[in-house]
Parts: sequence; structure tokens; C-alpha cells
Amino acid sequence: MPYVDGFVLPVPKKKLPAYRSMSAKAGKVWRDHGALDYKECVGDDLNTGMGMPFPKLVKPKTGETVVFSYIVFRSRAHRDKVNAKVIKDPRLAKMMRLGAMPFDVKRMAYGGFKVIVDA
Repeated sequence: MPYVDGFVLPVPKKKLPAYRSMSAKAGKVWRDHGALDYKECVGDDLNTGMGMPFPKLVKPKTGETVVFSYIVFRSRAHRDKVNAKVIKDPRLAKMMRLGAMPFDVKRMAYGGFKVIVDA
């Protein structure tokens, strides 16, 4: 079964173009190193009234929206190999400079997930 890295983070709406540009470049880096899929999704229907809505989880400030992102790999071992290459890639290093991120990294949630259904 595939393995997925997932992210949820608040992004200032005025910085969405910069976030999108950064993410498109990052997605290329991950894909170049073997990731099977890379998606960045901006909140659209977030107040669903069931369960815990993403905004309640992330607590966006005024002017922020929620972004949900995921990267798909063949396995956890494959993820570890790809991410080791990504971390060393100079294209990513340029984007990760202090202050270069268009969101507050400290408020990002991240985790690795085993896929249990792939329909």
C-alpha cells in the first residue's frame, strides 16, 4: 500500500500566490526525486457542521485560510529515501531560508500515514 505525508496549515490569504508558487516548485522537487503524487489544496467548504472542521483544528487568524497538502509514496521506506534526497536538493534549500516561507511553520501540522484503503 502507498504511504502519505500529510500537512494542514494556515496561510494568509494575501500570501496564497506566493504559497502556490513555492508549492509548485516544491512539488517538482518531490516528483523529481520519486514522489508519486503531490497535492496542495486550499480550503473551500470548511464549515461543514460535522466532526471537527479544519478551521477549529488549525485556528486560522483573521485573513488566513486553511491549506491541506499531501505527498504520496510507494511505501514508508520509499518516503524516507525520497525525503532524504529532497532535503539535500539545493532548489528546496533556497525556499527554506529563514523568513522565506509565506506561512507560520510553527503552526503547521504534519504526519506520515499508512494507507489502509486505496479504492
